[in-house]
Amino acid sequence: MENPNLQNLEKTVPRAAMPQGSPREARSLEVTPDVQGLLLAIVNVYLVGPPGAGDRGWALVDTGFPTSHDEIVSAAERRFGPGSRPAAILLTHGHFDHVGCVKRLAELWDAPVYVHTLELPYVTGRSSYPPPDPTVGGGTMATLFSRTFPKKPIDLGSRVKALPADGSVPGMPGWRWIATPGHTPGHVSFFRDSDRTLVVGDAFVTVRQESTSAVFRQKQEIWRPPAYFTPDWVSAKRSVQELAALEPEVAATGHGIPMRGEALRSGLEILSREFDRFIPARGRYVNHPARTDESGVVSIPPPVRDPLPMVLAGLGATALLGAAMRGRRNRRGGTDRPLEFRPRR
Repeated sequence: MENPNLQNLEKTVPRAAMPQGSPREARSLEVTPDVQGLLLAIVNVYLVGPPGAGDRGWALVDTGFPTSHDEIVSAAERRFGPGSRPAAILLTHGHFDHVGCVKRLAELWDAPVYVHTLELPYVTGRSSYPPPDPTVGGGTMATLFSRTFPKKPIDLGSRVKALPADGSVPGMPGWRWIATPGHTPGHVSFFRDSDRTLVVGDAFVTVRQESTSAVFRQKQEIWRPPAYFTPDWVSAKRSVQELAALEPEVAATGHGIPMRGEALRSGLEILSREFDRFIPARGRYVNHPARTDESGVVSIPPPVRDPLPMVLAGLGATALLGAAMRGRRNRRGGTDRPLEFRPRR
């Protein structure tokens, strides 16, 4: 059954965070001659295969939002030919902004979906992810909007399969998958050794995803995985270090514009070497990661003090008190009494 929260996703994503003005408008991101990205609102998906590859001659990595369906299908038909279906749909992980229309696309194309074994609980309805952490700071995307993001798992049933244990990637010959946990327990990235192309998911990103203004501007920089949805910073650090060791030529990330060349490698080297500096100063999972296994979430640390509800409550109480005092002065004929304008006879 589809997660009903996903159907109202447009209401949860701030308009300011949509660079193209609408979640239905896609921007093409050229990565390599045979890898095309689509920027869909605040997240990217990737079509992997040479233009004109035809039916079953290509693969799709991630699926964006529920509203991304039409844009993905249209882009696939333009690139690979009318009616062209992928050999496989690959998910870097199962967060709501990467699996939004996966079930609909898998049924339309009769295509298998692949994830890491440790990601299966979250795409078969068995477990929710650890809850997001709005206390990590960094901007309004984290502090405010992450509270409203869908948290329940989807259920792909028999359509979803575990990635091959030998590291190969179905539908993407010449590529291998790399386990990059931290952002989620079963997060994976995809790497092609022949040209050092990396499709990284959210193991690291190229925009400060916690900040609504940064997302709107899409200013490029190598940045940590989105902090509000990262429950294991020790694993996230190891994953970044492993990816940096690959010295990729181009990195196609789940959020932000793809980066390449020396700017990518130097930024990734700094993130890898100084990762502790990029970990939030406070947060629910900063010192105590969530514990997970093949069945899903085992335990999570208790929430840390969240000042925002108290701040909002204080502002609300102050506003109500001010309104009451103005009303009281008005009734007594005080200085705040509204002026009466009478028509001249």
